[in-house]
Amino acid sequence: MGQRLQDKVAVITGGTSGIGAATAELFVAEGAKVVLTGRSREKGSALADQLGPNAIYHESDVMNEADINASIDLAVERFGSLDILFNNAGGPTRGPFDSITSEDIDYGVHLLLRSAMLGIRYAIEPMKAAGGGSIINNSSIAAIRYRQGDPLYSALKAAMTHYSKLAGVELGRYGIRVNVISPGAIATPIFYGGSARANTLSDEENARKMAKLTYNLSRATPMTRAGLSEDIAEAALYLASDAGRFVNSHDLVVDGGRTSMFNEWHDDDRP
Repeated sequence: MGQRLQDKVAVITGGTSGIGAATAELFVAEGAKVVLTGRSREKGSALADQLGPNAIYHESDVMNEADINASIDLAVERFGSLDILFNNAGGPTRGPFDSITSEDIDYGVHLLLRSAMLGIRYAIEPMKAAGGGSIINNSSIAAIRYRQGDPLYSALKAAMTHYSKLAGVELGRYGIRVNVISPGAIATPIFYGGSARANTLSDEENARKMAKLTYNLSRATPMTRAGLSEDIAEAALYLASDAGRFVNSHDLVVDGGRTSMFNEWHDDDRP
């Protein structure tokens, strides 16, 4: 590996599994110091130990504002600055049009939108102090295409994508770039209940479900393979590094061409 993030300091939410864990591994390999956050103490601690002294696990729930602030404070306290924030944490929602509840909406907003908004807020001052930085928010092709997620999930991801672009415009003057990654058919536990459920399954059961998921998703892209967490990690590395220094307020779609399969309406696709 190279050193494209040499001496950079990053916070990665949802960093204990899937895309977050793959990104933490890649960032450390590229020279970054990383605070990875999440609710699974066992997995997070094990990953941080595996990655060595340049990684710290912080037990954190993005539903809790104080936890978001504390993760960023920890990065500054332990590593001296904040250069990169990857708002990656998320999960499935439930929001059918005919039976959505106030509780469904509140949960989704807190998990998928408010968490990123607050992450941006608390990252601004330390990034200003560092002379700039890169904020990356993990969105979804559900934000731009029909039937790529349930209605609530899709609407909230669309809101996060737009909010991120606005933030990039406002914060660009400080050298802070704000971008979005919109993954397509990526084989992660979110497809079978999210990381919380995956944490309750045995390694064998997780492997079985992941193998089935990978096969099914491979049939959903022109490239005939499922996207992997590592594919999104590489996109995050590009946006976090100097290679992406002039990329701001951008939605980077990483989907193997899946969205291009949904450009025309068909009778059975109409709502």
